[in-house]
Amino acid sequence: MHDTARSTADRRRLARGLPALRDADERAIARFIDAVWAEHGLARQSLEAYRRDLEQLARWLDGARGGLEGADRQTLHDYLAWRFGQGYKPRSNARLRASLRGFYAHLVRLGVRADDPAALLEPPRLPRPLPKALTESQVEALLAAPAVDTPEGLRDRAMLELMYAAGLRVSELVNLPANAVNLRQGVVRVLGKGGKERLVPLGEESQDWLERYLAKARPQLAGGRPVPADAHGQVPLFLTPARQAPTRQAYWQALKRHAAVAGIDPRTVTPHGLRHSFATHLLNRGADLRALQLLLGHASLSTTQIYTLVAREHLQRLHARHHPRG
Repeated sequence: MHDTARSTADRRRLARGLPALRDADERAIARFIDAVWAEHGLARQSLEAYRRDLEQLARWLDGARGGLEGADRQTLHDYLAWRFGQGYKPRSNARLRASLRGFYAHLVRLGVRADDPAALLEPPRLPRPLPKALTESQVEALLAAPAVDTPEGLRDRAMLELMYAAGLRVSELVNLPANAVNLRQGVVRVLGKGGKERLVPLGEESQDWLERYLAKARPQLAGGRPVPADAHGQVPLFLTPARQAPTRQAYWQALKRHAAVAGIDPRTVTPHGLRHSFATHLLNRGADLRALQLLLGHASLSTTQIYTLVAREHLQRLHARHHPRG
């Protein structure tokens, strides 16, 4: 087994034109791995990742430029540039930077080096993951999935409508107190991250389903008795048959069930995905980015700007599909 792994590693090394590991570098790496294990008790996978990163740098250097222990900052930059040319991914280079910083900080602590060439290495830019949004037709199917002839189904319909109408986080949704909704004014008061409050419009559909839930389903779920307050002294808006607010996990599972009923792959549907859908659909229909920031409760506009990438992709697809020169 070990010989097979070594031969595979050798084939990869030879394919990249890298020489064998020098004894001095192998000893330096082994001392570092032992020290990291003793100090931090890292998992075997993490230690092996450190080892691989350092061994590849040592082979690339092959004793030149001071070898592994003597490499300067420019050498490390050159190595990162070489990796970029070899097609290494940004996340792999981000992990490499952590390995280099740990190794050279270790040499400084031992007195082997007076400086740390990896201390000022700039982190590689990682690609920002685009939110996964449902299409408008998928959202319509999802909203219509709950069986509204049952109290739980009517509650789930009201929760889905509210989450999509107001772009709520799942924690904000399940923890809404009963006094957070003002049906007369058509707004919901949301307590977001950092304890910041925001007022979000309900929309006619969401307001209608909330009225139905409050009139029919909630009294049945409460069993005709007063609903006890939670640990924060708040009476929850949405109830389970136990007269408590649903948990985030329970809502997640309900969302998966409704997605399956709607003919949508449940693996592609998440509570946060519904919030992303709210933002993406608003932007696609011309919403202002600053207004979207307020509706989502983002502290910084830069957080909201990721949705412009989604909208741009949508416009590009429309152009390619409908323009005669697309």
